[in-house]
Formats: sequence, C-alpha cells, structure tokens
Amino acid sequence: MYRLIADAAMVVHFLFLAYLTLGGFLALRWPRAIWAHLAVAGWGVMSIVTGVECPLTLVEDWGRRQAGLAGLTPSGFIDHYIEGVIYPEEHTNLVRLGVASLVVGSWFGYLWRRRHRDFSRA
Repeated sequence: MYRLIADAAMVVHFLFLAYLTLGGFLALRWPRAIWAHLAVAGWGVMSIVTGVECPLTLVEDWGRRQAGLAGLTPSGFIDHYIEGVIYPEEHTNLVRLGVASLVVGSWFGYLWRRRHRDFSRA
C-alpha cells in the first residue's frame, strides 16, 4: 500500500510539472484555466526562490520509506527523477529558462487571444 502511495505521488508530481510547463496553453481553449495555471506557476516560482519543499515530494518520500525503499535524494523529486536523468545538472538554469519562456509565452498568447476575442465581439 505504501508503494502505491509513493507511486501515485510520483505520477501526480510529473503531471503537475507537465501542467506547470504547458498548462497555460490550455487557457487558449478554456480561458478560466488561466487562474489555476497562475497558481501552479506561482507555486513553482516560490519553490525555486524559497526552497520550500513540495508536499508531493514529502508524500512520495514517506511512502517509499514506509515501503522499505530508499527515499528520494535529499534535494527532492527534481534531483531524483529529472536533473542528471533527463538533462545534465549543469543545464538546470537553461531548462528553467526554457520552462519560464513556455509559461510566459502561453500567457502572452492568452492575453492576445483574449484581447482579439474582446475586439471581435464589439
């Protein structure tokens, strides 16, 4: 059961990161989604700036340890599954810049579409 909890937390965490990266583009289709994406992006920025640990990381680490498995690395989810696995650790800032560019680009797209839609109604 603990392994299932840990695995579920890991899957939700990956989905969260996917939504953080690309979720703003959903607002192009469903404008109200922008509010959820703003909250997720805010959490992402806050966790990077302050170093606050994500609750999903805590749940996964707890589940893994309770199941008798090794816990996550001391630095957490990103270091365990992504840095050094998907991209080299020395490219972290470049990856963060890429994610931030996607997020901000999606927001500009949302604002452009919203403004265009508002003008087309007039």
